[in-house]
Amino acid sequence: DLMSFGLHRAWKSALVSTLRPARTRPFHLLDVAGGTGDISFRVLEAAGPQARATVLDINGDMLDVGRQRTPKALKDRVEFVQGNAENLGLASDCFDAYTIAFGIRNVPRIEHALSEAYRVLKRGGRFLCLEFSQVDVPGLDRIYDAFSFKVIPPLGRLVTGDAEPYQYLVESIRRFPAPARFSAMIEAAGFGRVTARPMSGGIVQLHSAWKI
Repeated sequence: DLMSFGLHRAWKSALVSTLRPARTRPFHLLDVAGGTGDISFRVLEAAGPQARATVLDINGDMLDVGRQRTPKALKDRVEFVQGNAENLGLASDCFDAYTIAFGIRNVPRIEHALSEAYRVLKRGGRFLCLEFSQVDVPGLDRIYDAFSFKVIPPLGRLVTGDAEPYQYLVESIRRFPAPARFSAMIEAAGFGRVTARPMSGGIVQLHSAWKI
């Protein structure tokens, strides 16, 4: 919430609206780095009764949070799996959609994660990645940069007692590839129809691609 000014809810809603999950046929989502289940629950609520989701996260504690948060109506349609985005350990060509929200930035070898995303998607499957980016509005970019480095870590310390995770957050955003570069990486993994949609002045990008 600190980094997104609370806008992450709107951004996630935009991801689900863009995905438009199937309502009249089976639909299987893989949500990577999605331990809390937030994206999966939203997708399943927007989809038809034949939709199901596999939530994969490297952090077992986050998966426990997701299991505890799962709405009763969705419990039979969500599976929680501990795993690594770079080596999913899942069958090829079996998912209709792959989502990852604010997680790929933390993957050491992003190109491996993208190759795995391509492998597990069915032909015609969709890849959607929501990730922080660098603001592209003149003037606002300097303000946001100053806010990120000078305000977020101290504010994080005030709220949680620990500034280090917030310092890592802003530094990882700075290191993450620019939208054009990340789009090129997605294409290199084999995807087609690659697009990047800036939101909130470029604070976040919604990356979309298809396994054609």
